[in-house]
Amino acid sequence: MTAVTRTPAQLLLPGQAAAPPGPVDLVAMYVMHHAFRRDLNAFAAAVERTPVHDRATWRALDVRWGRFSAILHHHHSGEDAGLWPLLLSRADAAGDRAGRETLEAMEAEHAEIDPLLESCATGFRRLAAAPDPDARDALEVRVRAVRERLARHLEHEERDALVLVQRHLTHADWERLEKEHFKGKHGPRELAFAASWAVHGLPRASLRRVIDSMAGRPLELVWRLLWRRPFERRERAAFRYLNANP
Repeated sequence: MTAVTRTPAQLLLPGQAAAPPGPVDLVAMYVMHHAFRRDLNAFAAAVERTPVHDRATWRALDVRWGRFSAILHHHHSGEDAGLWPLLLSRADAAGDRAGRETLEAMEAEHAEIDPLLESCATGFRRLAAAPDPDARDALEVRVRAVRERLARHLEHEERDALVLVQRHLTHADWERLEKEHFKGKHGPRELAFAASWAVHGLPRASLRRVIDSMAGRPLELVWRLLWRRPFERRERAAFRYLNANP
């Protein structure tokens, strides 16, 4: 008797370019992408609208940018160290030259994004230290540049690179990659932020599946009772001007 392989329904979140079908359940990848897009939209609005003399809010934004960029850097490092090399070896073994070109582009796009992240970090540090309208103007341009560059990269990844994941990897391959390259070793404080950050702003219709897939009921209970409200309070402090008129 031939074993039947179940193909999971892929998650499709707002802003996501594609969700290629296949044997690998990419829910964690799509949740990360959603959070990156959400954050950069929020940072772009906050930089534009936060008064340059509001030191407390700029300090909160500086801390929050550091957390965002650390998560993004860890995510890209995992792809560069684990995902892309494995896919390259599988694509080459299959004679998939177009796949190799896509994966080489993924690495090149990462290299373009990293310097932009650091230039933004410099801008947030300057504004956290002292009022500087010129620094704010420069930071506004840089954050928008990061948002546009990362948006193009995520779209390219979702439309083309994740097709290669579904073509060349099994779900067992993916679970091993997640364990070895993507799941960080978090202390309680870091875990509280990472879990709350990942699910913040998800559509209600998707939240149940995401929690069941990524965390499960025990961690959900801790998040709902202990972590969510402090996280949301800090979000309001950093992004307090998002609802102000542009």
